[in-house]
Amino acid sequence: IPSIYPVGSEIMIQVSKGAIGNKGPRVTTNISLAGRYLVLMPYSDQFGISRRIDDPKERQRLRKIMQRLSVPEGMGIIMRTVATSTRARHFVRDLAMLLEQWEQVDDIRNNKSAPACCFREPDLVEGTATNFLTDEVDKIICDDEKTTAHIREIASRVSRRAKRKIHYLYSKQTIFERFGIQKQIDEAFMRQVWLPCGGYIVIDETEALISVDVNTGRNRGSKDVDKVLLQTNIEAAEEVARQLRLRNIGGLVVVDFIDMRHRRDQQAVYRAMKERLKRDKAKTQVLQISSVGLMEMTRQRLNESLLDSTLEPCSYCQGRGRIKTTMSMSIEIQRSLNTVIQRQKENDEDGDLIVMVNTDVLNRFKSEDSKILMELERSHSGRLIFRSDANLHRERFAIIDAKSEKPIVQY
Repeated sequence: IPSIYPVGSEIMIQVSKGAIGNKGPRVTTNISLAGRYLVLMPYSDQFGISRRIDDPKERQRLRKIMQRLSVPEGMGIIMRTVATSTRARHFVRDLAMLLEQWEQVDDIRNNKSAPACCFREPDLVEGTATNFLTDEVDKIICDDEKTTAHIREIASRVSRRAKRKIHYLYSKQTIFERFGIQKQIDEAFMRQVWLPCGGYIVIDETEALISVDVNTGRNRGSKDVDKVLLQTNIEAAEEVARQLRLRNIGGLVVVDFIDMRHRRDQQAVYRAMKERLKRDKAKTQVLQISSVGLMEMTRQRLNESLLDSTLEPCSYCQGRGRIKTTMSMSIEIQRSLNTVIQRQKENDEDGDLIVMVNTDVLNRFKSEDSKILMELERSHSGRLIFRSDANLHRERFAIIDAKSEKPIVQY
């Protein structure tokens, strides 16, 4: 790198991938500006069409349109997946907007000293209007007049028809409540997601991979078992593809489908998954269902998942989702007490011991383990004084010398 860019060189870079966890952002000198239908590459003269457009006739049509576009020398463009079936005039308008955007970036770069931010991605409102105003969307509803006007202004750059899809909604109810959006948001944080057939999937995110378990649940009505399993697995495949987008899950994903006897049923589930993943903007790679009913797939991780960006590890359980039972803690404290009592006998020491525990653990000592404590106290020359603290973590305890009030054991 020093041979290409000597110390003190001013270079333009673009963040291609945001920071995820402990990994910093990824940057590149291959600058690109994404529009509605096109991606402009100011420093590359390559031209291309999205690989997801696999129809040969459509690719040929788009290639002809691309050849007629007035792209400045030294620049290149890529036609995005959404370009399918789009008329030529939309590409002309999109290219003009991107070139205007690049002129602004170039102007900032030439007139400002480094380091300087030359361009930022559109905000939430503009990004939504630009990326989601497709032919599949009938309308965009907004409950704020100013924001509605702003979205209409952005949509007018796309087309007049797109502008007509923007609607202002006056309602005493919040828009999330009226359309049940909050319920869907809440479901995106749940491990268990129910399927229309009565089955359900369980999603667990780990450091290494994301596991999805498919269960029949309440779907047991039909006498044809194979039909029930196929129906549950197909609905699960469709829901998994949706949840990956909704939760923004990336990396290795393993789906444990219910075992199916027939290979044709496995192929039907595989096709259902592939079909649903076509809607996903992130790159995905799916393998066939294995002999043990597992489907392995990868999904491009562009930024943090929904859970990582909105939740933080529980300070009480340290993100494990579980804590030790009162029985486990009772056994652990008994071992420590035995060790302390034995040590005092060897050193000819005696005296009372104070045991600080969580309230739940003390309740266990007073009930199920009361006899064990009595036996421990008989083996000790002094008293065992138990004290509880509701604020003390269940997995923490201390054994203190009553005379000196110094801790002997502390966890």
